[in-house]
Amino acid sequence: MRKVLIANRGEIAVRVAQACDDAGIASVAVYADVDADAMHVAAADEAFSLGGNSPADTYLNIEKLLGIAARSGADAVHPGYGFLSENADFAQAVLDAGLEWIGPSPESIRQLGNKITAREIAVRAGAPLVAGSDGPVSSAAEAREFAEQHGLPVAIKAAFGGGGRGLKVVRELAEVEEAFDSAVREAVVAFGRGECFVEQYLDRPRHVEAQIIADKHGSIVVVGTRDCSLQRRHQKLVEEAPAPFLSDSQRQQIYTAAKAIIREAGYYGAGTVEFLVSATGAVAFLEVNTRLQVEHPITEETAGVDLVQEQFRIAAGLPLSISEDPVPRGHSFEFRINAEDVGRGFLPSPGTVISFEAPTGPGIRVDTGVRQGSVVAPQFDSLLAKLIVTGANRQQALRRARRALAEFRITGFATVLPFHRAVLESEDFASASELRVHTRWIETEFADRIPVDPEYNPVAPTGERRTISVDVDGKRLAVGLPADLLDAWARSGQRVPAVSDVTVPAPDGDSPAESALVSSMAGTVVKWLVEPGVEVSEGDPLVVLEAMKMETQVPAHRTGTLSHVLSGPGGVVAAGAVLAHIE
Repeated sequence: MRKVLIANRGEIAVRVAQACDDAGIASVAVYADVDADAMHVAAADEAFSLGGNSPADTYLNIEKLLGIAARSGADAVHPGYGFLSENADFAQAVLDAGLEWIGPSPESIRQLGNKITAREIAVRAGAPLVAGSDGPVSSAAEAREFAEQHGLPVAIKAAFGGGGRGLKVVRELAEVEEAFDSAVREAVVAFGRGECFVEQYLDRPRHVEAQIIADKHGSIVVVGTRDCSLQRRHQKLVEEAPAPFLSDSQRQQIYTAAKAIIREAGYYGAGTVEFLVSATGAVAFLEVNTRLQVEHPITEETAGVDLVQEQFRIAAGLPLSISEDPVPRGHSFEFRINAEDVGRGFLPSPGTVISFEAPTGPGIRVDTGVRQGSVVAPQFDSLLAKLIVTGANRQQALRRARRALAEFRITGFATVLPFHRAVLESEDFASASELRVHTRWIETEFADRIPVDPEYNPVAPTGERRTISVDVDGKRLAVGLPADLLDAWARSGQRVPAVSDVTVPAPDGDSPAESALVSSMAGTVVKWLVEPGVEVSEGDPLVVLEAMKMETQVPAHRTGTLSHVLSGPGGVVAAGAVLAHIE
């Protein structure tokens, strides 16, 4: 392995580029137009444009990625997490192109990435399970039948999903149809597949996972456990390793089941076997993530194992660097620093980083994909950075985390930093004797009323770039430049070569009328839930918007009749834009 194409962006692309440098391997970055000046581009030895700004045109475009691999002379591909990391077709295409795939086999990805066949493997392995549908359900009606038979709540899950996308929890039968439709939509957008299945949902469980590494020679090691219970919208916000307050029996059950599932699947590579631990202490298999996890650094810190280096070793056919499950040393937390406004219900808050001041001190690690001046675009994930804090034990790690979070400063848009600071003051989380948080704790029990963030930016950066042609020593070259720079140039009255589509933003209008239904965020209109002319009540959900890969419903701001819908499905709207009127 001499040169690795990193088929990703953001902090994980930076992490892999740094691991390549550690191993003496050359790295190749790829970038969407909005990421042309991104940190991961500078971190790699080479960088190539993907041309475009949507995920489909860039980091999900297999043809473009393989073309760049060929042009750059890369002999291996690391997918990071998200995007194509759990796409078996991409893994197979990489191998078919004669390149090394730094991940599990395509067949393992298909088997374990499909939550239905993963359940079948878990059954054969003897892992504990909750009741689930026998294969995918073809309609909302089938999902409703399962709920009526097994009782509520139930979870509707994208068979090929992950990271909380394509997952909807239903607590009322009347919610089944919209939850099913929404899960399918999110799954298609994020993963290109819309199949869903249904299973019983354990209410108020802990989310505990086992990090495994397995080589091509049959060795399997559980590197450690993590607790990832602190979530919102089924997406993790805080993780810790090792998972605290587990009994010896629970821990042994998790280790044994994880290894049995991996062995039954014939799996090799880094992966995570996830479980739910109910309020009564019962352990139930959840899913397998066939990739590197966002939270992998806390396991590295407490196990002393570089998981990306292990991925390189496994891909090269070498044995694991360790032969036994390591004993945890100390305790580590990871705080995901997302561009979201907690006071507005974790609304995505894209923008431009005005300042970025990371904490320092003993046990502090910051993995980041942004710096001062970075553009955080609405079409990609809201994760900016990860703060990893390690101490000799859980209580020392908590004290260090409080200091680090107090020092952390990011300006230019809203972030979840105020939430992390507040959570560390909650006894439910910080108790020295028990962990009282669960996967719905934020929605049901988090009592801190965090105000809306004045840094919330209603104007999302477009990241648009345009191409102009220039002559250099008689040779014509295409040069990509930021659209706002060219727009300013055009407004100055100077001629801009080969640019014919310069537009001048319209001036701000007056405040919207009292009847105006205003968008709370920048995003794309996915679906109207109510037809024009229908009577609505204040608080009724009216329209679904999508931004940063998450769907959000906009409720009616008053009672009346919906009229004058101004933006249909597929329309892109800014925060503060008028969507319709309620007369």
